[in-house]
Amino acid sequence: MRALALFLAAIVATLCLAALLSYPLFLLLHPVNPAWPFHKIAERLWQLLMLASLSLVVVRLGLTARGDWGYGAPRALFIRQGLAGFGLGILSMVPVSAVLIAAGIRPLLPELSLARVLSLTLTGLGSGLAVAVIEETFYRGLMQGAATKELRARGKSALPAIAAVALIYAALHFPAREVIPNELVNVGSGWRMLAAVGAKFLDFPSIADAFLSLTAVGLVLGLARDFTGNIAVAMGLHAGWVAIMRLTIGATRVNTGSPYHALISASDGYTGWLVLAWTMIVLVALIAARGSYAGWRDARFSLRSP
Repeated sequence: MRALALFLAAIVATLCLAALLSYPLFLLLHPVNPAWPFHKIAERLWQLLMLASLSLVVVRLGLTARGDWGYGAPRALFIRQGLAGFGLGILSMVPVSAVLIAAGIRPLLPELSLARVLSLTLTGLGSGLAVAVIEETFYRGLMQGAATKELRARGKSALPAIAAVALIYAALHFPAREVIPNELVNVGSGWRMLAAVGAKFLDFPSIADAFLSLTAVGLVLGLARDFTGNIAVAMGLHAGWVAIMRLTIGATRVNTGSPYHALISASDGYTGWLVLAWTMIVLVALIAARGSYAGWRDARFSLRSP
């Protein structure tokens, strides 16, 4: 999969380049604003480098049409599918939050007010939409779209590409949490942050629950994109899931004394074995209902990626 290899090369190259350049950039920016922490400067540098490198990959692969980005459906149809996906996302994630609250894994905060709930809801909706647009455009739109197009052109199944993108999607959800005090920053600090990412995967059991649940989520989103031919449903699902997750996290607390505490991960206090089990049920239902997705594609338009 040449397309997928180019995207991976861009990710790895920019991580290494950010590790190399973060210290010189810190030396330039620290006198301007000493409050800027090194790890934030390094993260923003990597994001800018990623944006530049992805632009090069997009040009290299000729991904210039709307369909190449996952937006090939007519606007009205895209919006309808996105809203339907959002509704399904809300409905499919509420049971998880309900179980977490009912089982005492994440009990509601005692001082929770209606104003606080409304504020959390609006924040969750905004966060969900932003995350969904950015991540679905990149992972399922550009990366998966280019990889599956390449495989189908060779008469092969698209499943390896969908699975590979799901794994990459999960892996990139574990950024370094290495906080280095400004007075201890040196030329090797960028590499230290990069090594902290690798250390998580060397101790895989500590992140297995979150990693596997995110991979399963990636598979659901990837299949939704493949079955419908665009990213509208996947974007809606993603936005709904994040909205409910953020609302739940903001309105509850983690109860480490719960006998079921192991069902959530330490990485974010929400994803974990419970989310994995529920997502697998959703995944099976999605595949079982595949024959009904013909109605999601308007016969007047060519929505499926070639």
